[in-house]
Amino acid sequence: MSEFWLISAPGDKENLQALERMNTVTSKSNLSYNTKFAIPDFKVGTLDSLVGLSDELAKLDTFAESLIKRMAQSVVEVMEDTKEKVQENLLANGGLKENMKCLKIDLTSFVTHFEWDMAKYPAKQPLVTVVDTLAKQLAQIETDLKSRTAAYNTLKTNLENLEKKSMGNLFTRTLSDIVSKEDFVLGSEYLITLLVIVPKPNYAQWQKTYESLSDMVVPRSTKLIAEDNEGGLFTVTLFRKVIDDFKTKAKENKFTIREFSYDEKEIKREREEMTRLLSDKRQQYQTSCVALKKGSSTFPDHMVTGTLLGNPDRPAAGHTDRERESEGEGEGPLLRWLKVNFSEAFIAWIHIKALRVFVESVLRYGLPVNFQAVLLQPHKKSSTKRLREVLNSVFKHLDEVAAASILDASVEIPGLQLTNQDYFPYVYFHIDLSLLD
Repeated sequence: MSEFWLISAPGDKENLQALERMNTVTSKSNLSYNTKFAIPDFKVGTLDSLVGLSDELAKLDTFAESLIKRMAQSVVEVMEDTKEKVQENLLANGGLKENMKCLKIDLTSFVTHFEWDMAKYPAKQPLVTVVDTLAKQLAQIETDLKSRTAAYNTLKTNLENLEKKSMGNLFTRTLSDIVSKEDFVLGSEYLITLLVIVPKPNYAQWQKTYESLSDMVVPRSTKLIAEDNEGGLFTVTLFRKVIDDFKTKAKENKFTIREFSYDEKEIKREREEMTRLLSDKRQQYQTSCVALKKGSSTFPDHMVTGTLLGNPDRPAAGHTDRERESEGEGEGPLLRWLKVNFSEAFIAWIHIKALRVFVESVLRYGLPVNFQAVLLQPHKKSSTKRLREVLNSVFKHLDEVAAASILDASVEIPGLQLTNQDYFPYVYFHIDLSLLD
C-alpha cells in the first residue's frame, strides 16, 4: 500500500513499552510494517507560538499535498504518449545521506528512510523560520508551475486548433497540406484556377458538364486533388471574365466553389507554424535518457537501492556533476523542471509532516520534549480497521476520553474543534502516496 500512518507517543518507559507491544502485535498479525521516524530537536519557543504554528502547518500540509498532486498530473499530461512510465519520474532524489545524492529514490523508500535535511532546513533555527523557509519554497514552486504549465497549455491549444483545421471536411479544413503549386495557373492576366467541391454521387455529372457550365472554361482542365467521406476537391481553369457566371451555374448543379487563393508564402508560413508547434510540444518531453531500468524504482523489503544517473553499468566513482547534467540532456525542459521540482516539493512535504508531529507532540505531551515518532505502513486496506483497534488498545491510557470516542461517536471531546475521526489518544498524521488516483 502507498498509505502511511505517522504517529507519536511519549518517550517515557511506559510508553516505549507500549510501542514495543504495538510492534509485536502488528508484526505477528501482519498488520503493518513499522519503522522509527527520526525528528531532530528543535527550538520549542513559547506555547502560543506552537499553537499558531500548528494551524499554519496544517494549512501548509494541505497546500503541499495539493501542489505535488498537481505536479504529478502535469507529468502525466506532458508524457501523454508514455503514461506507463510516469511513476518512474515521480521520485525523491537525494534527501538521504550525502553519498546517496546520485541515487534515484522512490517515494516509499524516501518516507521509510526519512532523514531531516539539516543543510536546507537547519534545526537550530527558530521553528517559525524553518516553516517560513518551507512555505516560501513551495510558493515559488507553485508560481513557476503556473507560468510553465500556462505556456505549455497555450502551446497545446494552438497546436490543437491547427490540427482541427487540418482534420475538418473539405468545406472548412485548411488546404495548405493538400494543394500544390502545380495545381494552379498562376501569374496569368486572363486565366484563373478555381477549387470546386463535388459530392461523390455527382462525380460523373461534373466530368460531363463542367466544361459547359460557362463559356471560356479550359477543356480537360479538371483534376481531383483530394477526397473525404462526402465528396472530392476538383480544380478547374477558366477565364477570369466568366468567374461569376461559372459560380452561379455551379451552385445550380450543387457544385460548391471553395474560395481559395494560392499564396505560396502563406502556405509555407502555415506549414512551418504546424511543424514548429509540433516540435516545441515534443521538446517539452522528449525521450528520457536517464529513465530507470525496469523494476529499479521499487525497493523490496524496504531496502534502499537505486540506479545511478545515466548508464546504470557505470561505476559511481568519478561521476562529476557536469557528467550527471549531460546525461539528462535527453529530457525536455518542462519534464526536467517537473521532475526536479516535484522532488523538491515532495521532500518539503515530508519535512512538514515531521514538523507537525513535533509541534503536536509537544502540545499534547508537554515539556521537556520527550516522544518517539513511528511510521506505520498498513499491509493492506482490509487491515486498517484492525490496526486502528490495536493502536487504540495500546495507547488508550494517554487519553481515555479520546479512546472512548473512537468506539462511541456520540462522545464529545471537550475543547476540541476536530471531529472524533480526526483525534486519537496518540498524535496521528496520514500520508498517502497515491498521487495519481
